[in-house]
Amino acid sequence: MHSSVLEWIGNEELLNQLVAGFPTWGLALTLVVCIYVLAKAADYMIDGAASLAQRTGMPRMVVGATIISLGTTMPEMFVSVLAAWTGNPGLALGNGVGSIICDTGLIFGLMCIISRIPVKRYILNRTGWVQVGSATLLVLLSVLAYFTSDGHPVLQRWVGLLLLVLLVGYLYTAYRWAQRDRRSSDEDSEPLPWGTGKSLVYTLVGLVGVIASSRVLVPCAAEGARRLGVPQDIIAATLVAFGTSLPELMTAITSVRKGHPQIMVGNVVGADVLNCLFVIGAAAAARPLVVPPNFFTFHFPAMLIILYSFRVFIFMNRDGWFKRWQGAWILGIYLVYLVLQYAFNLGGA
Repeated sequence: MHSSVLEWIGNEELLNQLVAGFPTWGLALTLVVCIYVLAKAADYMIDGAASLAQRTGMPRMVVGATIISLGTTMPEMFVSVLAAWTGNPGLALGNGVGSIICDTGLIFGLMCIISRIPVKRYILNRTGWVQVGSATLLVLLSVLAYFTSDGHPVLQRWVGLLLLVLLVGYLYTAYRWAQRDRRSSDEDSEPLPWGTGKSLVYTLVGLVGVIASSRVLVPCAAEGARRLGVPQDIIAATLVAFGTSLPELMTAITSVRKGHPQIMVGNVVGADVLNCLFVIGAAAAARPLVVPPNFFTFHFPAMLIILYSFRVFIFMNRDGWFKRWQGAWILGIYLVYLVLQYAFNLGGA
């Protein structure tokens, strides 16, 4: 029973088979219900996270970088581990790297354009370096495998275990930072009428709702588009590729709409770290990952350009705010990456 639940969460084929049997009216009803649940769950999650930050004294950015990002990266982790286990390492590695590119390029870039995003330098100067450092380490380990392997470069199990050990170190360090930041948090807002326990329950229930509704929404939308005659490659280039980052996007939209953009920034930075250390680390520990050649020429450079741009902007913005042109720059890189990937099939394994 337990393994079947995990397979349902991570196996796209099972989900597609399930929704393919729905009548059209059932498909439409499921879409409406999923969209409603996604919106309400995101509301609960952000309200709970903001209240939890307030009750515990932790900055909202720290809550976003730990609790929220751990939850929203779970779909990527399940998909990548199952992909590696079933012999599809390109999907496992591409899912983690692609999510980092999407989270920072699309989600942060877009939110930065439409809203004023604060730069909490005392937090971002720490977690931002972990974000770019973990991605750089992944690339260096892949380059090392490229020069030391006889055939295709392979990220061996020891690489996955190393990334998981670094993940434990990051989570412990983040916990220590959170304890220290309780004394320096200056985020005053209208108090919510919940205690710490209720705030945590709302956050976790919201997380589960966002993840579950996202997992059902994407295959339903893909099946609906298929029945309307939309070509399969267009569906793959939009809905399916976009699917695992939907929790982060909904979290970002809701946190900005509710006036808590720090949660969005924390979630993007934390999700990037976890996609690298947790998602790719767990997948490589499950089964060694072959690194396709296009990662060295296309995916890795796009990821590093976006992350180092973000790092430079943190250093530049000494007035405490990200600029809209900076969001446009990062979003522009993501859009070029997307166009090249699907126009010239540079993303194909």
